[in-house]
Amino acid sequence: MPPSPNETAARETIIPTQTGNISGSTPPKHRKMWRIWGAAGFAIVLLAAFAQSLLALINHAAGSQLHSYILLVPFVSAYLLYLRRDQLPKNYVADFPLAIVSLAGGLGVLAFTYWLDFAGQAPATNDRLGLLTLSFLCCLVAGGFFFFGRAWMRAAAFPLAYLIFMVPMPDAMAEALEMASKSAAAEVANVLFHLSGTPFLRAGAIFQLPDITIEVAQECSGIRSSWVLFMTSILAANLFLKTRWRRFALVAFVIPLGILRNGFRIFVIGLLCVNVGPQMIHSLIHRRGGPVFFMLSLIPFFLVLWWLRKGDVRSRQPQ
Repeated sequence: MPPSPNETAARETIIPTQTGNISGSTPPKHRKMWRIWGAAGFAIVLLAAFAQSLLALINHAAGSQLHSYILLVPFVSAYLLYLRRDQLPKNYVADFPLAIVSLAGGLGVLAFTYWLDFAGQAPATNDRLGLLTLSFLCCLVAGGFFFFGRAWMRAAAFPLAYLIFMVPMPDAMAEALEMASKSAAAEVANVLFHLSGTPFLRAGAIFQLPDITIEVAQECSGIRSSWVLFMTSILAANLFLKTRWRRFALVAFVIPLGILRNGFRIFVIGLLCVNVGPQMIHSLIHRRGGPVFFMLSLIPFFLVLWWLRKGDVRSRQPQ
């Protein structure tokens, strides 16, 4: 049956409409790009605001035996973020409360640092750089919550948390760890000298050996290599282990391993002085032998990591 004239006219007056965003709001893709570019701009402004402090941190780390590892930390965190790029949420929802709390914490630390300067109680250079770096990291976290949201920050938690190692170890903490490591290493060396049958007398940190007397000085604590090994264990535990107790076990293992390494180094130097000659106290193995003993400590470290990872894989296999 042919359509009536009225139906034909109605069809001719229909105007096709375009579906989609008619409210004038920004499309999701554009909103995503706006957040990415906004985060990049925020990071640039933040780097500019803390440029003087960050440059001072770089110079301090480059000239410090203890804090030279700081120069590598940002690159490690960036690489970890790259590895997790597919796990990061693509939908960004700003978390204003956590952003405000993080920003307030960063600005509070910054204000406290400058208040100490104004009050004439300025901390030592190392501690001051630590406070300024902590302020920078808090502000950086605030930007992450604002531009990317809580879900994104949760997925990127470990790479961002690893940035805390950019903060130089406070002087009081370094001194306490050095004293504890020195005493523990002396105890280990004492046991090793007894087991080797080497005749010696001990008075605290001083060992009187045949033809030479050596003292376990604070510089022999090995705190730098122990701290780097601790950082390495945290990184390896996160990358290669899945169960929480195995991660904790690996990190806990490096504490006695570091003590044993330092005591073994003292023992080796003492034996060289006894059997080769007292001049070995000035040899390279004493003055520059730290990296050699650090590499030796990696052997049991990787063996334990391999054993824990093997158990981790076996526990996740279907029964």
